[in-house]
Amino acid sequence: MNIHITLVYSPAPREVFETIFSLVQGASLEDAVRASGVLTRFPDIQLAEAALGVWGRKAQLEQLLEDGDRVEIYRPLTADPMEARRTRFKRQGARTTGLFAQKRAGAKSGY
Repeated sequence: MNIHITLVYSPAPREVFETIFSLVQGASLEDAVRASGVLTRFPDIQLAEAALGVWGRKAQLEQLLEDGDRVEIYRPLTADPMEARRTRFKRQGARTTGLFAQKRAGAKSGY
């Protein structure tokens, strides 16, 4: 019996590689990555060091897949998210960020 797998990889911002394929039941995450062809299309992916996940949850190469699983290959972070947020907040200022940044004309403060 075969299982259907979707593999997703984003090599750059706003660029997504997605492929759907079938594997035999009992296939591992490593089997799926190798069968997808992503390693030949993007040779910069180092499978041993790559961060992988299934449906947004981090997973190991040995994890067995089920029918309909979505395998994800994650890029390494280029910047610390907390530091980027602090920099963005300093640049924009407190008044232009957050929930109440855009008020309706004539609205009370905080609405």
